[in-house]
Amino acid sequence: MKSNTELLKTDTFYHIYNRGINGENIFKEDRNYGFFLEKYSKYISPVAHTYAYCLLKNHFHLLIRTRSEEEIKTAFPLKETEPEKIISLQFGHLFNSYAQAVNKSFERTGGLFETPFRRIAVTNDAYLTQLIYYIHFNPQKHGFVDDFKSYPYSSYNTYIGNKETKLEREAVLEWFGDQTMFINQHKELANNLRVNKLNIEF
Repeated sequence: MKSNTELLKTDTFYHIYNRGINGENIFKEDRNYGFFLEKYSKYISPVAHTYAYCLLKNHFHLLIRTRSEEEIKTAFPLKETEPEKIISLQFGHLFNSYAQAVNKSFERTGGLFETPFRRIAVTNDAYLTQLIYYIHFNPQKHGFVDDFKSYPYSSYNTYIGNKETKLEREAVLEWFGDQTMFINQHKELANNLRVNKLNIEF
């Protein structure tokens, strides 16, 4: 059963996830991952803060917190559209823009993503930190790599490094305690395979 398609509310944490239509790969070459993130930054950064992500060949996971009504109105001063509608429109722009580029590059036609994209509001702090681990562990869960820490297209390595980032790194590390605790808790959860508690399938 597909998740509901209510508009994304302002100032709310969401787990956003989706896959290619009919299970098709949405990232067909390595360069597609970076291109998607560029589009993501363009369309989603004005309407949401990003806390974690993982891009896999045929699906993706995001943990975001939508911006406040005031922030969105400031970012889109000429739009009379309700802020909640603007958030959903920006996700639509992201998926459509990326799909059009892929279609042109690979001489394909039609939709690329399943619709509607899936969304789950996150209201529990404990679930929030578990979800960050779940997102990072996904490449290993699906057999793309033997160790999720080696996967290049997730936010995990951004959190254990110190390069400039648009991710909410300070907030996330504070939730875990600090960077060392972040690493250790990911290691502990991997060893205990507690990811099964958050098993989310399409």
